[in-house]
Amino acid sequence: MGDLYRKFKPHLLMFLTQIGYTFLYFITEASFNHGMNPNVYITYRHIVAGVVMFPFAYFLERKQRPPLTIALFAEIFVLSLLGVGLTLNMYFVSLTYTSPTFVASVVNTIAALTFVIAIVLRLESLDLRNPRGMAKLVGTLVSLAGVMTMTLYRGPIIKNLGPPLVHIHAKTAGQLGGWLKGSILAVASCVSWSIWYIMQALTLKRYPAQLSLTTWMSFVGAAQSAVFTVIIHHDRAAWTIGINIDLWSTIYGGVVISGLVVFIQLWCTEEKGPVFVTMFNPFGTVLVAILAYFVLGERLYVGSVLGAIIVIIGLYLLLWGKEGDKRIHTQEQSPAAPDEEKDNIIHIVASAERKITPGEP
Repeated sequence: MGDLYRKFKPHLLMFLTQIGYTFLYFITEASFNHGMNPNVYITYRHIVAGVVMFPFAYFLERKQRPPLTIALFAEIFVLSLLGVGLTLNMYFVSLTYTSPTFVASVVNTIAALTFVIAIVLRLESLDLRNPRGMAKLVGTLVSLAGVMTMTLYRGPIIKNLGPPLVHIHAKTAGQLGGWLKGSILAVASCVSWSIWYIMQALTLKRYPAQLSLTTWMSFVGAAQSAVFTVIIHHDRAAWTIGINIDLWSTIYGGVVISGLVVFIQLWCTEEKGPVFVTMFNPFGTVLVAILAYFVLGERLYVGSVLGAIIVIIGLYLLLWGKEGDKRIHTQEQSPAAPDEEKDNIIHIVASAERKITPGEP
């Protein structure tokens, strides 16, 4: 049993992380329905994340943390803006207009979007004469087609089998205007998320201290989100939260997701590689859909289900192609004389294939 546990330990841990992300969708939606401002939530959540991660970053990376220069801090500021201030505000606001099932499905397109951006920036190679290169192109196009299907086509409602067991879905997200607005925000957040992955990989080359970088992004991102919230919202009451679902969702997002889940993902990435970690993303989508439909009585549309299936198919095609790149890189790269350009490409795409929330890694 011990050998069996050690063999499948990464699989079990990654499945548990998807359960963690599944509850995140619903506890935040319940908090937003209760009246929690999404922008205030992001600010408080990353303050909690920064406070929790600071002691680990300070003691564990004391020797490897490089000095923080003005230029490096400016880079971290932009990185925080992309990863927290901009992306997460669009991401969680989109959740108030759409549904957890839709948002969880759209997140699967981040790997494809990152691949497209890397191609444009010439950070990624694409050999269409190779079957795996063709798989990367087809997988990217299929994933993008899936998210377009979810965004532009809703279709008929799939009837619920019975009354919901839990009632938290009290918003009017079924209106077409709100759904389209939420869809655009969700897709835009994924694009910003993808750019953040690429920039994060480059920043880690100059600041190779992941815990410290995460702590900085949490605090800087929280400050940016606070300024943004103050500008667009003038209600001081929005900053007051009691001992209710708003507090628990903030603590859960900051401690469990930004702390425990990210640690598990980093460990699994080191043990099995980023492709292994990314392969579990669709499980989160399936878990969200099951919980939303059978437990919460959420309205599911044919377009959302069809689009999610298309996205998952495209994701696995892309990952299959990327796995081939990893093997070729391992075989061709010499330990005595590493190719820096290839190393940058692999590191960028590896970071892009990890499913982690900006500001959390």
